[in-house]
Amino acid sequence: MGSFSIWHWLIVLVIVLLLFGAGKIPKLMGDMAKGVKAFKKGLNEDDDAPAAKPADSQRLESEAAQPAEKDTARH
Repeated sequence: MGSFSIWHWLIVLVIVLLLFGAGKIPKLMGDMAKGVKAFKKGLNEDDDAPAAKPADSQRLESEAAQPAEKDTARH
């Protein structure tokens, strides 16, 4: 009772084909694949952004250290 047999899946397949038509299913799957690719690309771009932050913080630390060195040179 809890699992689907092959007949259940065939009936679902026939209903899906009747609702969407045989030509629309490949188009829908192609659109879905484009969406997944765009999602993965967005995730990769988010991963690249934090990598730039440590370099910025190192630059800021070096800039913060330079004025202190200049102050000691004046005395």
